[in-house]
Amino acid sequence: MTEVVIYQKAKTPTQSGKAKKYNWYLESLNISEVKVDPLMGWIGQDLSKNTLKLKFNNLEEAVNFAEKESLEYKIIYKNNKKIIIKSYADNFRFNRIKCEK
Repeated sequence: MTEVVIYQKAKTPTQSGKAKKYNWYLESLNISEVKVDPLMGWIGQDLSKNTLKLKFNNLEEAVNFAEKESLEYKIIYKNNKKIIIKSYADNFRFNRIKCEK
């Protein structure tokens, strides 16, 4: 049975928008042995299912696909950070919290 992970990608540090924030991805964990062709030196695998990476619009679609294909899946939820909104001037306040050494 193939093991897969269902997750949402995190935003890269350079992104400010929310364009790809809501997509869910299904990716396989099983990695087969890599074969090297002795003549040409090309690298290949036995099964193409091991390089599986699919994109879904929501979690339910990804779970339904994994169950339909009888894949063993694990859902990884991302941790949402609490954003503290403050002004730039707060960095220079007199009574700000200082780091302990």
